[in-house]
Amino acid sequence: MIREVAWRVFAGEYNDSSYVYTEGGERAPSYVVTPLGARINRLLVVGVITEVENIATEEEPMWRARLEDSTGTFYISAGQYQPEAAQQLAKLEPPVFAAVMGKSRVYSPEEGTIYVSIRPEMVTKVSEDLRDFWVLEACKNLRERITAMKEAQQMDPLTKEGLIALGYKERLADGIVRAKQHYLDLEVDKYSGMLIDALRYLLPEFREQADVKEETVDEEKEDKETDVLKLIESLDKNGKGASWEDILKGAKKAGIKKDELEEIANELLDKGLVYEPVLGRMKKI
Repeated sequence: MIREVAWRVFAGEYNDSSYVYTEGGERAPSYVVTPLGARINRLLVVGVITEVENIATEEEPMWRARLEDSTGTFYISAGQYQPEAAQQLAKLEPPVFAAVMGKSRVYSPEEGTIYVSIRPEMVTKVSEDLRDFWVLEACKNLRERITAMKEAQQMDPLTKEGLIALGYKERLADGIVRAKQHYLDLEVDKYSGMLIDALRYLLPEFREQADVKEETVDEEKEDKETDVLKLIESLDKNGKGASWEDILKGAKKAGIKKDELEEIANELLDKGLVYEPVLGRMKKI
């Protein structure tokens, strides 16, 4: 079997993904397709590990971590089936620059909703310079996907062969066609802004301003996580967990949007603060 390419992709694009497919066959790989057509089975990401936690036992640990880049957060988990990566995570002392190579992983609490994370194969401490080099490489790849998607939006009919004829590789051409069919009314300019911000983040003066802003955002995020956790607990009337529908209604009243709630729920699951006793219900641990 051909080893899958390790995509360099920002968290902001990866976490927007809602399309997963498998190319048939018992051992065929599955792919997460991002809105810009990155067809991801494996990825290489670099950023700051801000949190590492063992959410299981000392005898059978399950390590979960958060890796931040300038666009968002990657969620990482490794246990007994990824012993080398789990050991590497356990040795890290956040905050620390790190590179993570791993497989795309998908969690779907209900039909139509998915959360993406990374199942690591390798985790290693790196320098800030290497992180900055990865940002540049990720920006080059992001720019190519933005250009390809803009060209795809002008093509009628849109075909993989047509994109290949324009010079794009087969895997990106295939991903672009799939993304265009799945992500309707895609706003490509959103990712152009992401590209600009990622490049600006490499400038010292911009990075200092961003650090202050991130501290404020983190405080607000922690407050909302606490609110959602209390909401889940209050809606659990019969001990069987709160229904996702009721959580959505309660969050809406509290001014928390659906996409924001989904991100918070994912973080609470990753932190081991809640779990799903049955599909479509969440319960505080």
